[in-house]
Amino acid sequence: MYLPSALLFFCFLWSTLVSAQEQPTVYLIRHGEKPADPSDPRLTKDGLKRAQCLRTVFGAESGYNISYIIAPKVKKKHLRAYETVHPLAEDLGLEVDTHCSRKKAKCVAKRIWKYWKHGGEGNILVSWRHGTFSEIEEYLGVKDVLDYPEDR
Repeated sequence: MYLPSALLFFCFLWSTLVSAQEQPTVYLIRHGEKPADPSDPRLTKDGLKRAQCLRTVFGAESGYNISYIIAPKVKKKHLRAYETVHPLAEDLGLEVDTHCSRKKAKCVAKRIWKYWKHGGEGNILVSWRHGTFSEIEEYLGVKDVLDYPEDR
């Protein structure tokens, strides 16, 4: 499926797992737009629209076969990543895994490996802060870690 250019910054394809078992794809997406006020933990109207758009982009009919969604622990100060994927999770009948704190990239990688090693099928969607993406990649074993510019 073609991913609209407005959402291109959302996706990173990870396919470096080594196994005879079919490899899942991990999509790393940045949370939706945040307000100018750094103390506001919620998404802006545009961020909420983007969350609704994800329902189509990654939804059941999309072909992305998302079966596991991860976002940081839901805290009053940090809601955006969860708000970004919550509508999609509801549509897919999935619970968002919020086990990991937002700065714990190693925890995210461990959750992905655990899901996969215990027979999880389908692909994985991770909604997180872009500043942690490189660390998540490193813990997953990606050799050429990408740089994620602040302005995208």
